[in-house]
Amino acid sequence: MNIHRTSPAAAFEAQADQAAGRGDLVEARRLLEATTRAEPARAEAWLKLAAICRGLGDLSGALTAVEGALTIDPLGFVPLLFKATLLEKLGRAAEAGETYGYALAQQPPTIPPHLEPMVAQARCAHAAHVEAEEVRLRAAQDAAGAHLTCAEQARLARLRSNMLRKTRAFHSEPTHIHYPGLREREFHDPEDFPWLGRLAAATAQVREDFHRVVEAERAELVPYIQYPASAPLRQWATLNHNRAWTAIHLIRNGAVVEANARYCPATMALLDELDLAAVPGRGPNAMFSLLAPGAHIPPHNGVANTRLVCHLPLIVPEGCWFRVGEERRLWVEGEPWVFDDTIEHEAMNPTDRLRVILIVDTWHPDLSPAEREAVAAVLAASNVGSLEAL
Repeated sequence: MNIHRTSPAAAFEAQADQAAGRGDLVEARRLLEATTRAEPARAEAWLKLAAICRGLGDLSGALTAVEGALTIDPLGFVPLLFKATLLEKLGRAAEAGETYGYALAQQPPTIPPHLEPMVAQARCAHAAHVEAEEVRLRAAQDAAGAHLTCAEQARLARLRSNMLRKTRAFHSEPTHIHYPGLREREFHDPEDFPWLGRLAAATAQVREDFHRVVEAERAELVPYIQYPASAPLRQWATLNHNRAWTAIHLIRNGAVVEANARYCPATMALLDELDLAAVPGRGPNAMFSLLAPGAHIPPHNGVANTRLVCHLPLIVPEGCWFRVGEERRLWVEGEPWVFDDTIEHEAMNPTDRLRVILIVDTWHPDLSPAEREAVAAVLAASNVGSLEAL
């Protein structure tokens, strides 16, 4: 004969439920404290004890009980939410705001209706906390950073937004080639690339070359992404051989594409003057990139962090945007930038007109001349991946 025996902790908890049901909160608290002593891993009992303590007006006791539940499940949504409300009632606003943020980060897809008011309050309280912290941190930055350069101010502002969890850190994650020790920046400082001024000044001539080559009968306009159908394309499944994103190559894997280059004399002369990433059989690459109306380039990462990518916007309908990591920018005609394409990035043309930019490769500025030569030799000898600009 099987005899089912209720554990002491379960018996205490059942009696506590009965006491609470008849309004005897003091007895319910005594029994729940006995429950948690007998079986400290009963998370539900800790939460019940917290609720009873709050009902008795003992907020500190309630907070201690919630901490007991969090010891069992540190990322529990309900215990974190409960803790934040208690901290707020205790006047510990900063801790409450931070804890609301932790709770919201653990919020499940669906919540019971009775928790909806608490979640709404959590969002308001956390937003107010972030705003107050933003004011405080900005004041500290203004006081301490008055003599910083514009680039340094921008990095300090990013520090502030990362601390407030408005943004997060993105890192260089090349698909194939990673050279250690290189700075990770979403958009690099223009000062590191003195030739950008020459590129910007030549925008009109480069645009004229584009119109000339795109109108030529023998020009080669090809899909930007071209891989065999059997290739593992987690990044490119939707755009492989898709003419929504096309390219007119001027230099491809280090070789001049004569069919296109002959129509672009000004651009080719300019490319000869730029500091491009030359790797025998691999680079540099230079092309006109055409993004069709409504086309979206999904988030993806480039091949190698030894090179960076430069964009010169030539034809940009208003609203076309580009995101690298957490930083999203609008292309502006004639304003080039250099970015690290091994950091997750994406692009969108939300308009009904074509977007056109010139794309060229350049070396990462942290590589010394000797390193560039050595890297080029190693990559040229390698069969790993493709260093074509993606």
